[in-house]
Amino acid sequence: MIDIGQHAEYIIGAYAITGLLVGALIIWINRDYATQEKRLKDLEAKGIRRRSDEKKV
Repeated sequence: MIDIGQHAEYIIGAYAITGLLVGALIIWINRDYATQEKRLKDLEAKGIRRRSDEKKV
């Protein structure tokens, strides 16, 4: 194993905090994505369409 000396606690702590923050961001993004998908489905069920959809004649 690599000898990281007297700064081991700082280095391990920094990696741990970074890992927790990245994990929290991943969870947050996944939840927000699900929320946005639900909102879009609700709007489409009400008949509100996206502007980018082709107009059906």
